[in-house]
This record gives sequence, structure tokens and C-alpha cells, in this order.
Amino acid sequence: MSTDTQSSEKNSNQRSWLSRFLLKAAVLAAGLGLSGVLLGTLALALAWPNLPDLSAMIDYRPRVPLRIYTADKVLIGEFGEERRNVLRFDEIPDVMKAAILAAEDDNFYRHGGIDWKGVARAALANLTTMARSQGASTITMQVARNFYLSSEKTYTRKFYELLLTFKIEATLTKDQILDLYMNQIYLGHRAYGFAAASRTYFGKQLWDVSVAEAAMLAGIPKAPSRFNPIANFDRARSRQLYVLGRMRSLGYLTQDEYQQAVDQKIELRSAPGTPAGGYAVHGEYVAELARQLLYNVYQDDIYSRGFNIYTTVSSADQEKAYRAVRDGILDYTRRARYPGPEANLDLPAGIESDHARFDALLDALQDEHPDNGSLLAGVVLEAGPSKIVVARTAQQIIEVTDKRALKIVARGLVKNADDQVRIRRGSVVYLHENGDYWEVINRPSVQAALIALRPQDGAVQAMVGGFHFQDGNFNRVTQAWRQPGSAFKPFIYASSLEKGLTPATQISDEPFVLTAQQTGSKPWSPKNYGNTYEPMLTMRQGLYKSRNMVSIRIMQAVGPKYVQDYIMRFGFDRERQPAVLPLALGAGSVTPLQLAGAYAIFANGGYRVPPYLIDRVTDSTGKVIMQAKPVVAGDAAARVIDARTAYVMNDLLRGVTVSGTGARVHRELKRGDIGGKTGTTNDSHDAWFAGYTPRVSGVVWMGFDQPRSLGSGETGGGAALPIWLDYMRHALKDEPVVPAPPPPPGLNRIDGEYYFTEYPPGQAVARVGLPSPSDALLGGTITDGIGDLLNQLRSGTEERHRHPEVVPF
Repeated sequence: MSTDTQSSEKNSNQRSWLSRFLLKAAVLAAGLGLSGVLLGTLALALAWPNLPDLSAMIDYRPRVPLRIYTADKVLIGEFGEERRNVLRFDEIPDVMKAAILAAEDDNFYRHGGIDWKGVARAALANLTTMARSQGASTITMQVARNFYLSSEKTYTRKFYELLLTFKIEATLTKDQILDLYMNQIYLGHRAYGFAAASRTYFGKQLWDVSVAEAAMLAGIPKAPSRFNPIANFDRARSRQLYVLGRMRSLGYLTQDEYQQAVDQKIELRSAPGTPAGGYAVHGEYVAELARQLLYNVYQDDIYSRGFNIYTTVSSADQEKAYRAVRDGILDYTRRARYPGPEANLDLPAGIESDHARFDALLDALQDEHPDNGSLLAGVVLEAGPSKIVVARTAQQIIEVTDKRALKIVARGLVKNADDQVRIRRGSVVYLHENGDYWEVINRPSVQAALIALRPQDGAVQAMVGGFHFQDGNFNRVTQAWRQPGSAFKPFIYASSLEKGLTPATQISDEPFVLTAQQTGSKPWSPKNYGNTYEPMLTMRQGLYKSRNMVSIRIMQAVGPKYVQDYIMRFGFDRERQPAVLPLALGAGSVTPLQLAGAYAIFANGGYRVPPYLIDRVTDSTGKVIMQAKPVVAGDAAARVIDARTAYVMNDLLRGVTVSGTGARVHRELKRGDIGGKTGTTNDSHDAWFAGYTPRVSGVVWMGFDQPRSLGSGETGGGAALPIWLDYMRHALKDEPVVPAPPPPPGLNRIDGEYYFTEYPPGQAVARVGLPSPSDALLGGTITDGIGDLLNQLRSGTEERHRHPEVVPF
């Protein structure tokens, strides 16, 4: 056989083998394809009937949440799963539709639910970057996902999403799909749909938005928690510019319209009764308490039945209270010892030049150290005694150079600073814009609370329970039980007036010691603030100077058990106010709300009017289903202390704000109708100021949640009073001064001091004839014989007649 013949046969065999292989491969592929088609058909047959009915989508009706308003109808809280404002498709402006299509799905009206070109484009981009940087979800796919499907990333879910996408496209028109998307997509801050988002972020109806605002809203769906302008304005702005560029390239905008939109300044604000940046008014503590009160009545039904709660709070007063508390806490933080940065990061050299990478790092930083109201988290790029450079984003770099600002953190900028305190590159700090300059200031650890109410009926006017509600909704106004210190002394004094003492009674201010045998526990040697003492003071002087020795002796004279019984009239809890002498120094426990209600009794002439927060509740139709019926001052059944006692205590407490520990009140507000009292507990754990006029009773507390010293020299007059003054400048701005009324019957005045002309039988501790300014409460040391000596006074001995009002110690 020739070589040519052999070669020909070999080629023929190879071709025959290749043909057989290709034939088998074709048969196998056809079989696999047929199997795939059969399996796909079977899966489709099984899955399609189980897809949800679209009637709920077409006839969608959102649940109506619980809404809470101030007395002047400003929305301060919503509780429920969603916040929505549903619009018809023809009510949505064309500019909003164009912005959404440009941002999310410009082929929406041309594809059948899946944009295959977009899928290819995204796949190519992801392959190029070796990362999942782009997706290809159409608007229809997002509607399917958001309405019916979970967010789990499984093949089964993706398969159902694909099928549901086709079903939606087969059942609804494109306009209906876009309408659903625009009304139900989540856009951050519990806003669902672009109409709700427009009101949430810009305080306006959707049909009033500008091109620039529409583009910013359209950029949010990509990442609602990070691209909304409240959470991160810089990222929202960057996304907005991208959307505007897409709108121009797609022909929705001319070059002039594009440039005008780019140049427009975006303002975040709220329309009346509409949240923006949270809410128009910072009433989080008010809203949460109102929710709890109504929940006790209706339970979970309150979240879907469209109830509206109208509180007694004034929106202007509430916002001023919030600002006053925040500013007071920041003032304390500035003067407190700087503890060091919040944290320290290992910041790679030059990372700030890689904007994408740096922004990703700063985004992660927000998870651990989120912005806190006006406090903005950032990372230090450079730090020295004369300048601190802080990055908020790759584009927002802030330099802190003001000497007042640098003084706050000076101990962290010196060369020999301790590592824990030193501010350096990579330090995490908070920035605060203080007027015309930036400062670095730590997130405060101290807390404060403010409550203001109307003495005539107890209506709460403003309530702030802490620095930042989102840090934990613990409401210090109603839930913090703290020692009131000297702010409690007026109630001890009031009890003594009804037992025969007068403002002119002379009382020893000398120190004393009780042994363990006398106390039945530990030795006790109370001291005056500053360790200053005087031989004798009138009761009025003792209150003005807030002398502990005087208060203790008054309580000893009246009797601890009588004092305990008496102060129950003011609404205090018996178990928290033990019948022991330290109670005279405010050693019991009260809440700021209790204390404000108690001082209101002085303000309104002796009537206990329990504080209340909810004025009325309406249902979704506006029908009133609950209406408050408050106790009103003047109702005889509400009187809890003698009118004469209230009158004299008002006179004393007004004196405290003129020439006593609260004299700053008169210096700054220059009103003669304000009464009040400072309070500071041992080691300055708590700082208080309680003050009132006939129109408003307000209490401010400052301290740490886990009690510790506020610092040497921190007092109620220095820490709490400034917050109270800041609030009252607003609350009393348009209120005329209320002149003191004439004394009630049974109250006379001798040499400028008041006294009762008569007492209920058996009430006076020691009294013969009319007291006079020369009356003296003698003694320098509390003795075991106090009971016997009081009995002698009551029995009519010669000693009693020589001193018409004598309680020896």
C-alpha cells in the first residue's frame, strides 16, 4: 500500500471520528437543552401559581401610623411601620419621573422587565474591576422585591423575583409600575415613596420640588441609609450630581437647566407638621412618653388605626428647651477636663488622596461613631498646638484654629501628652460649629433634663429627658430618681410654717455631731457648703444662704415624722423620703417631674395639680376619642397646703432669686415674680435649679447617669441654673410680670415679716401670743433631750413664756 493511500485512509478515519463526536455532542446538548426546558417548564408550572396575587399591589392601601403633635399642631413623632403620602401617577411631576428614570432605569419603557443590555454592561464593569460594583435591577424588579420578597440572597429568591417581574410586566402598564415604585420605595428616615421623602427632607409637596431637589431624591434608592441628605449630605450631593449628569446626557435637561440645578443650594427644612432632619421640633422624649401612655390603653392597635395625639407641649417652648439643654451640656463639657479622643485609627499615609477608599473608611467610621445632632464625627489628619485638621469626608476638610477652641483640648495637643489623651493623626473626634468657628469637643458623658409645666393645671409645656434621645430613650425627667439636695429645703420650711415658725425665727447655724449611738447607725457630722458657719440666722437668711445646719434644726424642731407626712401633700413618694434628719438636706429621691409639680403648688397658691401631657386623642376621621380633664388650681378639693403657707413661701423663694443663691435670676431676667431654689448634692453628684412664676414652673437637673462628681466647684447655680435661664428667657419673653396678690386672711406682718394669726388646734410646736422678729430658736447642739424639752414648751412652763417661740437644741 502506498503512502498516499495510507494517509487518505487515516484522514478519513479522523473525519469519521470527529463526525461521530460532534453528533453525540449535539444529541447530548439537545437532550440537556430539552431536559432544561422540561425542568424550567416544570419549575415555572409549579412556581407561577404560587406567585402572589397582584390585586393587593394594585389596590394598595398603607397602614396609617400613630402621629403625635404639639398643642399648636406641629408633628413631633410617628410610630408605625411606615410614613407615606400616596399620590396618583398624574400628580407626580415630570421632573421627578425623569430623575428617577435617569438614576435607576433609563430603558424602563423599552424593556420587558429585565434590561439585558444593562445586565451585560454591569457584568462587563464588574469583570473589569473584579468587584460587584454595579447591578442591573430594573424598576420592575425593585417593585417585585420590595412588595413581596425577602432580602435573602439565594437562587430561589432570585428565581421568584424573575418570575414575579415577568408577571408584573404582563399584568400592569408601565405607568402603573412606575407609579407603584414612586409611592412605595424606601427612602430613609421611615419615608416610603417620593412624596413622603419630599416632605421629610425639603418640607414641601412633591409637585413643588426643583430639578436639583428631584435629582437628590432620585439618588437615595441606591443606598437609603447612606445617600439621604440628613444622614450624609456630602454623599447625597455627590449622587445628586451623578443623576443630574445622567438627566443631561439623556436629554431631560438642557445645558442651562443642568447648570442651574448644579448651582442651586439645597436647604433641608420642614413644612408645618412635617419631619425634616428628624422633625421640625425635637420632641422625641415627649413623643415617646405620649406613645407609652396611649399604649397602656390600646396596646398594639395604636400603630395602625390612624390615632393622633395632641399634647400640651408648645412647639416653640419645646425647641428652646432642647437647645438650652444641649448648650448647657456642651458648656459643661468645654470646661470639664478633656479625656482624650473618642478612638484612634491606624490611618495609612496618603489615604486621603484616594477619595473612594477614604470615603469608604469614613462611612465605616459613622457606624461606630455616628453624628450626634450638631456634633459631627471626623478623623484627624494633622494635629498641633495651633491647628487641628479634621476630615468629615474626602471633600470636606475642616481646620480648627480658633484659640478658644484649641483651649478645650489643649492637654491633648502638648508634646508630652499622655497616649490616652493625645490628639494625633487617625484620632476620631467630634466637631461642633460654635457660632463663627469650629471646635473639637467630645461627645458628652454628662446628662441633663428640663421640665416645664403650667402651675394652674399641670399642663406640660416642654420636656427634654437627656442630651440625645437616640443614645437610649431613658427619660430622665420621669425615670431618673436622684437626690434633690438643697432644692428640697423649701418643703421642709413650708412644714415649719404650719407648726408655728416664721421667717424671722432665729436659728443656730453652728455645726454639730451625732454619735453612732444617737443615730443608731453611723456618726453624722453634716456641714454647710464651703464650711462657713454663723452663730444665728433667721429662717429667711438660712434659706437665702441655703445653710444645711438651719434646715436640719428646723426639721428636728418640727419632727421628722411630721415632715415626712407633710411633704406627701406635694406628691412625693413616702418610701423614697425617709423620716430621718438627712431628709432636710434632700437625701431622699425625686424625679425632675415630681419636683416641678411640687414647686407648682407654691406657684399656684397651694393647689396640687397633677402634671399631664396628653390633651386629646383623635381617630383617623378626626373624632375625639379621649379628652383630658385636668385638675385646676382654685378647686377646693385640690388644696393641699394652707394659702398662707404658699404666700409666705413665695415671698421667701422670690427673695432667694433676688439676694440668695439664685440671685443670678434677678440680675439677668429682672423680674420680681420669680421664685426658685438651687440644689447641689454631696460631692456635686447632682446639680439642680427649680424656679417658677405664676405662669410656669420649671426644673433643670444635671449629673451623670452613674452618679459621680461633676467636679469641684460645680453647683446647681453654676451648672443647672444657666440652662433654666436660657429656657426662661424665651418662655417669659412676652409674659407680663405678675404682681404679688394681697396676703390671704389670717396672715399679718410685723416689722416686715409675715406670721400666722392663728393655727389649727394642736398644730403649733411652741407658740404663746404673737411671734415677733426677736423670737429665737436657741442652741448649738442637737441633744437627746429634744423630746422632753418640746414637752416642757407645750406644757406652759415659765421658760416657754419668756421665749414665745423657743425650740432649744
